[in-house]
Amino acid sequence: MTVHIITIDGPSGSGKGTLAAKIAAHYHFNLLDSGALYRLLGLSLFQKGLLDQLDTALSQCVDCALNLNIEFKSTENSILIFLDGIDVTNTIRTEQVGEYASKVAAVPELRKALFERQRAFIQAPGLVADGRDMATSIFPEAQAKIYLTASAESRAERRVKQLQGMGLDAKISDILSNIQARDKRDMERTVAPLKPADDAYIIDSSTIGIDEVFQLMVDYINSCIK
Repeated sequence: MTVHIITIDGPSGSGKGTLAAKIAAHYHFNLLDSGALYRLLGLSLFQKGLLDQLDTALSQCVDCALNLNIEFKSTENSILIFLDGIDVTNTIRTEQVGEYASKVAAVPELRKALFERQRAFIQAPGLVADGRDMATSIFPEAQAKIYLTASAESRAERRVKQLQGMGLDAKISDILSNIQARDKRDMERTVAPLKPADDAYIIDSSTIGIDEVFQLMVDYINSCIK
């Protein structure tokens, strides 16, 4: 039996997480939020005082990655995420933890430690994986590869609305600066840099709504997994 794999890559704030969840629900596939894994590792290393010692305490950081105590619990409306038994669903979505994740993702040894954990999500009937290198590094055999992008300005506006919806203060100038810095770091890292796969379907969501993007994705995916 073929296990279909759909990858959705793209920069921070492009909407790939929301759309990945919608696509997974549409096809009744499993869902991998790879960004959550990196955010969880970044948060764990920060809590252990290791985030600023990625060079000097690398072996300890790798050990932490290999033994990360995480749990994903599905509810009717969302997925709850736990780290060491504590609900960190909202915590890992903050800008600060996003910065932690970007630092972690630039370390080849930590990426390698999380590789097999991500591959283990390949289960019937299929998988939707969202991240930054799902098609280029983790699941190159995916039948449908999507690269979802948007201008930094539009992504900053969306992020501000998201954070305000969570009851958090957010300044668009700060968010835009963080997004631009994260894009630069993700695109210039030496291992698995952020870029579209050669055979990816590229969608720019800067000026189109989520429903239109969703339909573009479904039409493309249906042509790939007939």
